[in-house]
Amino acid sequence: MPLDTFSRPGRFFRGNLHTHSTLSDGALEPGEVCRRYAAEGYDFICLSDHFLGRFGYPVADTRPYRTNSFTTILGAELHSGRMQNGELWHLLAVGLPDDFQPPASNGFAPEDGQESGPEIAHRARDAGAFVAIAHPHWSGLTMDDARSIEAAHAVEIYNHGCATGCDRGDGFVCLDLLLSEGKRLTAIATDDAHFTEPDHFGGWVMVRAEENSPEALLDALKEGHFYASQGPELRGIEISGSTVHVESSAVSSVIVQGQGSAARATHGHSMTRTAVDATRCAESPWLRVTVIDAAGRRAWSNPIWRDEI
Repeated sequence: MPLDTFSRPGRFFRGNLHTHSTLSDGALEPGEVCRRYAAEGYDFICLSDHFLGRFGYPVADTRPYRTNSFTTILGAELHSGRMQNGELWHLLAVGLPDDFQPPASNGFAPEDGQESGPEIAHRARDAGAFVAIAHPHWSGLTMDDARSIEAAHAVEIYNHGCATGCDRGDGFVCLDLLLSEGKRLTAIATDDAHFTEPDHFGGWVMVRAEENSPEALLDALKEGHFYASQGPELRGIEISGSTVHVESSAVSSVIVQGQGSAARATHGHSMTRTAVDATRCAESPWLRVTVIDAAGRRAWSNPIWRDEI
């Protein structure tokens, strides 16, 4: 995370990058999905329906649902090829153009001769999309799988639908191991909402941009100017020597994590300005911050690379 994220011009906009509608396997029409997120106080969403032949390869046109206070980014969840466990790839493409060339992926089962996951990820990034590895725990993603997606910008480190539906909502192991191999990836939290169970309004990103427009939001996502949350707010992070200073909404724990076992936590009550002695993380090339409030809800910074400070 660039440390100027909290001081750069603009403000934070709340958005969900992963959700579904009746254009694929969701329960609600696209307009109703947008209405519900807007009513819940979100500033934007990406409706990411499954880009499969059985659904007509949809890139949902959500432009009619934009207002002066709510916007949408076009996108889709891409599928093509086999992962090592034999299942189909799931890759999130935010900012995907509506004329993106479909792969030969008809359903949720992989088929011989399909474009691979790494190949479709590269095509999506080349087309201008912000690409994320979706729900690695739910998918049974191996580290070899994860390494192969060289076009990824991010890893989905919290997926509320997967947490609700099968208690496999996290992606931290995947992210941290990739970071420790030098992969400069960011971390997103999402809903993956289908509105068939309580899978909505549980995880989001807070994106720092000068305006709530698809173009400005997409640029900020690619540049890493955001953090992920289930509720708490991050308001500032500074590093001074071995101490990490964190400003936030009221939380009970602030944790600084690094490579391997490197981590240090400070605990208390209603902490809003917290200093964490991160000496134990001194040899780690990267750091990230987690805050936890009294209700157990978390917010996560993007990785901070020491050579970029």
